Amino acid sequence: MFDFLKSSTHKDLEFYLTSLKLDESNNYKDAAQDDFKKLCETYDALSFAGKLNSKQKDNYKSVIDYYREKLVGFTHKDQKPYWTDKK
Repeated sequence: MFDFLKSSTHKDLEFYLTSLKLDESNNYKDAAQDDFKKLCETYDALSFAGKLNSKQKDNYKSVIDYYREKLVGFTHKDQKPYWTDKK
């Protein structure tokens, strides 16, 4: 009845999303990957439990899809040290 009063955010998901953004901006690649994994797991659990409304599901689904593409290859494991590229 009062859909406009329902929040489009969820406290637990916002916590992991904020942490993900901070770690990404500080170039903490592995921590950002961990935060993304926790964000996805929390989203799946809340969605399965029915604790997210359709507005929240759509919002976080688009955010997860965005970061899924953005974080491909965003890891220290793929980074080569500059001293190994001597020619």
